[in-house]
Amino acid sequence: MTIVAARGDQLTAAQLYALLRLRVDVFVVEQQAAYPELDGLDLLPVTLHLWQPGDGGRVDGCLRLLDEGDVVRVGRVCTAQAVRGTGLGARLMEAAMRHIADRESVLESQTTATGFYARFGYRIDGEEYVEEDGIPHVRMRRPGG
Repeated sequence: MTIVAARGDQLTAAQLYALLRLRVDVFVVEQQAAYPELDGLDLLPVTLHLWQPGDGGRVDGCLRLLDEGDVVRVGRVCTAQAVRGTGLGARLMEAAMRHIADRESVLESQTTATGFYARFGYRIDGEEYVEEDGIPHVRMRRPGG
């Protein structure tokens, strides 16, 4: 399937709903992490959403890239439980790497996922910390150039 890309100000209401639905299903419901998913960044023109559509208007996997000027922030990387283990997460990250190109990028990884992001050139950049959701995370950085 094709990975779709759209800036925040280009999303339709249905696309935004499907993206948010997957993220809430994964992060809030499945991981039992009550946190402010609606952070005001999804509709910005500097936010690029990448996703793979699923059946019936669903989204099977997604991530977003926030252009913060000197760095690109990768975030909200998730896949639906039904498609885990199919390589979709890697395909989404490969698409993200094409968009990021030679720019520096950062992400906040759950500590259990650092090996996944290391495959794309990310290295741990700081001490482990616990998010408000109670899940251990670590900052990771991929140098530009």
